Amino acid sequence: MENPSIMSHVSLGTNDYAKAKSFYTAVLATIGASVIMEHADAAAFGKKFPEFWVQAPIDGKPAVTANGVHFGFWANSKQEVHEFYDTALKHGATGDGEPGPREEYGEPYYGCFLRDLDGHKIEAAFWDMEMEASLNNA
Repeated sequence: MENPSIMSHVSLGTNDYAKAKSFYTAVLATIGASVIMEHADAAAFGKKFPEFWVQAPIDGKPAVTANGVHFGFWANSKQEVHEFYDTALKHGATGDGEPGPREEYGEPYYGCFLRDLDGHKIEAAFWDMEMEASLNNA
């Protein structure tokens, strides 16, 4: 079977690896992901393979955020979107868009936005396939 994804992985730099690993371990567990692989100052999260890396920058320079960049994670339900958001806030994230529909992304979209401990923008999104099917059959 061909892998449906076009991405192998993404890496996100952090200025406090231990805190970032703890944060993402808790937050990504809400969508069924865990640490798949780990090296010194680097952890890879995923469900079956290492898709999302959190690490100290290899060049030793401080990690910085990039304007216009964010990392989106799939949730399996609206409840998972809420759990992702609430868990992230509990572990030190800053809210940047409470869970809810964003019809500008399509009626079936339901998601949330946050800033992680380093200020990177992260998102959890649920795409309601049943709603999409009913809209297409209407």
